[in-house]
Amino acid sequence: QVQLVESGGGLVQAGGSLRLSCAASRSRFRINAMGWYRQAPGKQRDLVARISSGGIANYADSVKGRFTISRDNAKNTVYLQMNSLKPEDTAVYYCNAVVGLMSADYWGQGTQVTVSS
Repeated sequence: QVQLVESGGGLVQAGGSLRLSCAASRSRFRINAMGWYRQAPGKQRDLVARISSGGIANYADSVKGRFTISRDNAKNTVYLQMNSLKPEDTAVYYCNAVVGLMSADYWGQGTQVTVSS
């Protein structure tokens, strides 16, 4: 079992920045990809960004050039630096980790990001 603890959400004005962090508990199994998803009210949960254990990142088109994902494998922590935030970025952001040979999915509890116009 892997626990993911997120932090860093909050309220920010459009054009501002926030940094999200997600720390994974120790795992018997290798933590493979880690990522961030978001879910706005009435919408499905969508991928924002994810990063492999080797550091290869990919992003949703809507955040390219504004968001940067990174990870510290020694700390089992993934970060999401969000710049030039827009009101449409408002959502609950969830951390995700893919663990072990069976690629088990684990999720954090979610952190609210609200961008005011």
